[in-house]
This record gives sequence, C-alpha cells and structure tokens, in this order.
Amino acid sequence: MGPRIGPASEGPHVPNKDTKATMDTEDIPGGKASPHPRNSRPRVFQSIKFFVLCHSLLQLAQLMISGYLKSSISTIEKRFGLSSQTSGLLAAFNEVGNTTLIVLVSYFGSRVHRPRMIGCGAVLVALAGLLMSLPHFISEPYRYDHTGPEDTSQDLAASLCLPTTPALAPDSSNGSCSTFTEVRHVTVVGVMFVAQTLLGVGGVPIQPFGISYIDDFAHDSNSPLYLGILFAVTMMGPGMAYGLGSLMLRLYVDIDRMPEGGVSLTPKDPRWVGAWWLGFLISAGMVALAASPYFFFPREMPKEKHELHFWRKAVAGATSSVSKVEDSPSEQSPGESSKKQDNPAQVAADLTVIQFIKVFPRVLLRTLRHPIFLLVVLSQVCMSSMVAGMATFLPKFLERQFSVTASFANMLIGGLTIPTAIVGIVVGSSLVKRLHLGPMRCATLCLLGSLLALVVSLPLFFLGCSAHQIAGITLQPGTQPGVEPFPGCMAPCSCSVDGFNPVCDPGAGVEYITPCHAGCTAQVVQADQDKNKVFYSNCSCVAGGGPVSAGSCDSACSHLVLPFILLVSLGAALASVTHTPAFMLILRGVKKEDKTLAVGIQFMLLRVLAWMPSPVIHGSAIDTTCVHWALSCGRRAVCHYYDLDLLRNRFVGLQFFFKTGSLVCFALVLTVLRQQNKEEETKATASSPGPQQQLLMSGQDKKPTDSSV
Repeated sequence: MGPRIGPASEGPHVPNKDTKATMDTEDIPGGKASPHPRNSRPRVFQSIKFFVLCHSLLQLAQLMISGYLKSSISTIEKRFGLSSQTSGLLAAFNEVGNTTLIVLVSYFGSRVHRPRMIGCGAVLVALAGLLMSLPHFISEPYRYDHTGPEDTSQDLAASLCLPTTPALAPDSSNGSCSTFTEVRHVTVVGVMFVAQTLLGVGGVPIQPFGISYIDDFAHDSNSPLYLGILFAVTMMGPGMAYGLGSLMLRLYVDIDRMPEGGVSLTPKDPRWVGAWWLGFLISAGMVALAASPYFFFPREMPKEKHELHFWRKAVAGATSSVSKVEDSPSEQSPGESSKKQDNPAQVAADLTVIQFIKVFPRVLLRTLRHPIFLLVVLSQVCMSSMVAGMATFLPKFLERQFSVTASFANMLIGGLTIPTAIVGIVVGSSLVKRLHLGPMRCATLCLLGSLLALVVSLPLFFLGCSAHQIAGITLQPGTQPGVEPFPGCMAPCSCSVDGFNPVCDPGAGVEYITPCHAGCTAQVVQADQDKNKVFYSNCSCVAGGGPVSAGSCDSACSHLVLPFILLVSLGAALASVTHTPAFMLILRGVKKEDKTLAVGIQFMLLRVLAWMPSPVIHGSAIDTTCVHWALSCGRRAVCHYYDLDLLRNRFVGLQFFFKTGSLVCFALVLTVLRQQNKEEETKATASSPGPQQQLLMSGQDKKPTDSSV
C-alpha cells in the first residue's frame, strides 16, 4: 500500500520523505519530483468529505435533468404533436448513449483522471439540458387553436360556426403545410433525440467513477457511510424532478413571449401547455454549477487516515454482517489476493482494448450460466420494465383518467409515490442487515414483496370510469357513431377538420370538439376574479341554444385519483423491498472473482431489456386506445381523446404482467435454491462416515498413540 497520508484538515503534519515524494510527483509528467511541495490547490480539494458533498449534489442534479422529461412528457406531446410511441422512444434514447459506452468505462476506470472525466461528463449533461430546451426558442409561439389565420385572435371567430364558404373553410390540415413546416418539425424532434443521446453519454462516467474514487481514498470504515449518504441524496433526484415539473407546468409555455392581452386558457384546459422548457434550463444550470469543482480535484488525493468516531459503532455491526456476504479486499490473505490476479475481472485494467474485448464475452457467458444470477436479473428486468413505464406515462395516465392537471399529477408522484419507493428500499436493506438473511431468506423476502405488490395492483383495474360522450366520436354500445341530439345541426357551419377547442354541455353531459361543432355563433366572456370565463351561445346543436362552457367536461371519477395513487405508491414500496435482497442474491450467486463484472452485466442487461424498450411498449399500448387523433399535414399527431376503459385496462395490465413475471422468476429462484440445498445435504451425508466406520477410524487413530505411550 505504501505510506498513508492524512487529510489536509488535520492540522500541521510533517510528512516523511516517502510521503513528500508522493505528494510532489503527482500530476507531474514523467513522475519527476517538483522542487516545491504542491500547494496550488486549496486544501478543501484534498478532502474526501468535500468530494462526497460535491458528488451527492451532482448526482442529484443529474437525476433531476434526466427525470424531468418524464414529468413533462404529455406537455411535450401536445406542444410538438407527438404520439405516445414517439415520446416513449424519446425517453428511451437516454439509455442508448449510456449503454453504448458503459462497457468502456469499466475498462478505462483506473487509467484516467477520474474527477476531470466526471466534470467533462457533467458538462455534457448540462449542454444536453440546454439542447433539450432549444426547440422552444426555434419554434413559433404556441397557438392552441389552429383554425384561424395568424392575425385572428384565438378562441374568437376562428372556432365559431360560420357560413360555409370555400374561402372561409380551408382544410387547414393541408393548407397550412409547407416544406418549411415539415423540415422545422423534423429538426425540432431531431434536436430532442440528439439531446437525449448526449444526456446518456454524459452520465456514463459520473456514478461509477465517483463511487470508485470515494472507495479508494476514504477510510475503509468510513466508505460505507459516505456511499450511504451519496445514495440517500441521489434518491431524492427523481422526486425533485417531478416537483420541478409541477411548478413549471403551472406557467404558460410562452411566458417569455406572452401575446398582448394574455391568454384565456387555464391549466385545466386540455389545450394548456406549460413552460416545459424552463425546467431543463434550471436543471442544466444546477448540473453546471455542481460540475465546476471537479476540475480542481487531484487525480489521487491523500488517503483518509482517521475513522469517524460517531460512525464506529454502526460500522462494527454493519461490518460483521457484510463480512458474511463477501470478503473485503483488505481482510484477504496474500495468497487469496495473488489468486485473484488470474481472473479476467481483476486483470481487466491491465489489458489492452483488444484483449479486454476478447475476455468480456467469455466472462459474460460464464456469468449467464449461473441459474440464480440469470433468474434474478430476469426478475429485475420485469420490475424495471414496470418502473420505466410507470415513471414515463403515469402523469399522463392520471391526467387523462381523472381529468387532473399535469402540475397536480406531478405533485402526487413526486410527493407520494417516489418517497414511498425510497422507504421500501430502506426497509428491504434494514431487513437484510438486521435479520442477517441468507440466500434462501432473501429469495423468500423477494417472493413475498412481489406477491403483495401484485395483490395491491388488482384494485387498480376498477378505479376509474368511462369517457363521457363526445359528439361525433364516441361509439356507444348498440348505437351509431356520434351523439347528436339534433342531426345535421352543424351543416351550415364551416368547421375545420383539425380544430380543437372543446366545449361542454353540462346538462346533457356531451362534449363538442369545437364551438363550431356545437353550432355556436356567439361568444360571451365573463370576468371572474383574476380569470375570465368563456361561454358560447346560440348553439344549434344544444338544447335551448346553450350556453356551453369552454373546456372539457369534468370527469365523473376525479375523486378516485387519491385512492389510485395511494395504491400505486403502496405497490411501489412493496416492490422496492425486493431491491436490496435481489442484489445480494446476485452477489452470492456468482463466483467471487466475477462479482465486479456481474454487477456491470446486470446493469447493462437492465438497460437493454427494460429501460430502453419499456417506454416504447407502454407508449404503443397507449396509442392503441386513442379514438380521435389530431392531424398535422396529413399525418397523425397528438391524441385528443382516448377510450378510458381500454386505456386503464392496458396500462394497468402491463404493470400487472411485469409484476407477474417478476413473481414467477423469484419463485423459480427459491426452487433452485432449495434444490441446491438438498444436493449439498445429500453430498454431505454421502461423504460423512457411518457409525461403524467412525469406530474403526477412531481405533486406527488410537493405535499409534498407544504404541507411542
């Protein structure tokens, strides 16, 4: 190991010659000693505690910027006319760049200046955040009613019933299209995909390099505490991302270029688009600030010399339990350490790139042949697929199913679902530590948690209601398409094909796509405190001529949103209990020399099999429940109306399917472990001598002793 160097915060310390030489030759080309001790860096950058603080803040900001897209996915769909499948693919592109480079990180881990690589990755993440907000600035201001020309005030004559005249009734789905419009749309979507890819690439070195740096230079007894603090702070990132989304989506999208007289929309209006881009700017700024200290940390800092006293008792208990799981490198004998030099996982750092590429498939195949490892990873793939789909589209599901605002949906998820999932992880970790669970009991705990999570999700199929009637769209059982109390009432009107300005007839419970589809010819604006309420009158398709109120009809089951989110949160907590025991099963299911690469293979498989395809699968399933698409230049854009019963059954059904798969895998793990235990007991019984053999052996052992006496 060489001489240990105390931290810079310990006061005056006189280094010996070896220590001084080590400090002077660091970061100097050729390894030649500098004539003066290195004192250019502030003492705070020689402290591992300050590094832990910086890295906790950086990982918190990184998860905020990667999780913020999921909080605003439905808003981005409405703003740029994207289907759920496309938005799911956009969310999955974050994993493309990450998965591509994750193997190379394990190769270059000890060969680079880790703090600087972390800083460069964080700068790339910040640039990706800025790039994600760029489409807002290169696009034209948002027009929530596309039926009128540019100089017509929105929500006025454009949406009313006007006489049918060719000049006044252009097909806006094709008339407003041009090559420039199509190119701009492709450019905007392409910029977001590139930004998501860069976000994944930039995040590759942050976590693995940071954890290894802390483990290398922290005191052996303090390292678990530092990593625990790091993970605890990091887990707050997704919750803060949804909280930030809740705040930003209350602001109008064009808050920086608000039209004269403001807008008449409210956040409850289905056409409302919040300031989605502002959250990316805030998150990118936080990442940039958190990245700046990393360019001042040394490549190797002095090893922390003293143990934290208040942590000593806790470490004593933790070390005793952890030592039963896996041997610590510092506690291994020289013979064991010399044996490890022959395995591919340990010598990977000494191989060339070509040699590493040749070794990796062999270790991968050998690891995948372990049945416990393979089954546990498959169960985690199912669970991660459920989490990825829920995190991406749960806000949109709550908006559509219960008619809540995007801001309120994000507040529920960030304030309730994610904290309960964190509690579940902590409870699972505590049970493993306190009860000293072995492989069999870890598998039993995973099976129990998966079973309870599956049972809790059953009532979700019934917490919801059918969509209200929508004139001309809804298919009622036993009736013809459309609900029109006065057939042909809108024949004199020149209603736009792709117009969307919904109005509601509360008496009949019928919603119309636009005032024109209701046959309304007049608009009435009533001042109500700080907001204006808009009504439409003289409606030929409404009994009594109206008036009808602007906006969609209220959901009949909006009061069920709290029971629904409580059950979802409880299921998330129960599923999260399996996180730590499943991880311990992986560590105990492979050979000691393969543990490092086994964990890397695990995360690579989770990305490839779960986090990348799951958002696309969920988005495609959601698109199949759409009953009315908006048209943009002749192509399908965003969905305006869904079959809510079908949406609920397919969205919750996917969650139920993945939870069932996880439960089956854990049941198989328990079966394999029992079979292995029986085989070990059989071998032990066969190898142990019987009573007569023991007497003969004892007699043979005594004869030499008696003769010697």
